[in-house]
Amino acid sequence: MKRKKQKVTVGFISLGCPKNSVDSERMLAEIAEAGFLITADPDTADVVVINTCGFIAPAKAESLEAIRHTLEHKLSGAVKKVIVAGCLPEREGEQLFSQAEGIDAVVGLGQRDNIAGIIKKTLSRRHPAAYLNQSAQTILDDRTRLLITPGHWAYLRISEGCNHRCSFCTIPAIRGRFRSKPPELVLSEAGELVSSGTVELNIIAQDSTSYGRDLKIKNSLAALISELEKITGLSWIRLMYLYPTEIYDTLIDTITKSEKIVHYLDIPIQHVNNTILKAMRRPDSKDQLIRLIEKLRKAMPDIILRTTVIVGFPGETEHQFTELLDFIKWAKFDALGCFSFYPESGTAAEKMPNHVSEKIKQQRLEELMLTQQEIAFTKNKNRIGSQLTCLVDAVDSENEGRGRFYGQAPDIDSICIIKKCQARPGKFINTKVIGTKDYDLIVEQI
Repeated sequence: MKRKKQKVTVGFISLGCPKNSVDSERMLAEIAEAGFLITADPDTADVVVINTCGFIAPAKAESLEAIRHTLEHKLSGAVKKVIVAGCLPEREGEQLFSQAEGIDAVVGLGQRDNIAGIIKKTLSRRHPAAYLNQSAQTILDDRTRLLITPGHWAYLRISEGCNHRCSFCTIPAIRGRFRSKPPELVLSEAGELVSSGTVELNIIAQDSTSYGRDLKIKNSLAALISELEKITGLSWIRLMYLYPTEIYDTLIDTITKSEKIVHYLDIPIQHVNNTILKAMRRPDSKDQLIRLIEKLRKAMPDIILRTTVIVGFPGETEHQFTELLDFIKWAKFDALGCFSFYPESGTAAEKMPNHVSEKIKQQRLEELMLTQQEIAFTKNKNRIGSQLTCLVDAVDSENEGRGRFYGQAPDIDSICIIKKCQARPGKFINTKVIGTKDYDLIVEQI
């Protein structure tokens, strides 16, 4: 009797931002459709694909750590082949072979949809190979994905690349120039996701507010989300990564009047001191940022604002840091991410004079985050006794649920801990806030 040939097992490790997650989901779909068996244990797979991040130094370090960990399993014989994909190959190219000895293939962003073929080639090859080209400048079709999110929520990428030349940022060098997906492609993908059970779409891009500019579509982001609203079965639309200077009145008005676009905006400001903003090559000014926040809160008193800032940018004085700190105290953002400056190779900021010491950068980061913690904890306490509609994300064996109200984005924000949850994941429930636990809210179903 002829023995049935065993399927090749593929382990997949996805690192980095939501844009990377979408690439991972497309690759997983390609791998599954090619007949490979995807395993939950990459440490014992025939082939391991690592979709890396290379945006900033800590992300690069995390990626290299994951690569070296997997290579150890290859050395022991538990893993046969190791393929490194994503942003790190775009930054490092074939140098990765020497940075982590034992890699079998290095795959650029433009080869994402060829991953199944590359796995087959790698299995038959004795020598390492690099698959790098310029096709990363094309528009990627993200339809047909094997979701790594829970399924009832998903990311919807509307564009790729970035035309802004912020002096600290590597994204244009990695992801290329800005290019929008045609609206019909975005809507088709959204419809596909919703038909499979997605009720929350999180709109992502390097710069969502520039959507459609290259397509010469007027008020294009507002027009796109107005069309997304029409999809039956979709309940929440969340906008991420909005460039402050591009948040125009038509967009604000569209969000304000919508029943599906949640009153939550992620607006990375990076800093508020005008000298630092100019050195960062940001077009904003402190006054513009103040006016924008005031305008948004006037239009939507219940709006939740998230931002990102950088401390320790070259030349940042104590006075300029204090100006940023005072702004944070005034703005009272609901959520905030803070990074200390990293002199990324190839960026203009790397060569700027007057770099701030690591010790001072760390002190400033800690002081700013403690200030934000106090703001967030106060906002949480003020919610006790209020009622919130929550989307259930998970429920454990003790019927304790984890969910989110509209003001909490998945993966990056706090959560609602749901006591005695009687609903399944993916369902909306009415809750009452009965307490807090650090950044999280404790709620009960009503």
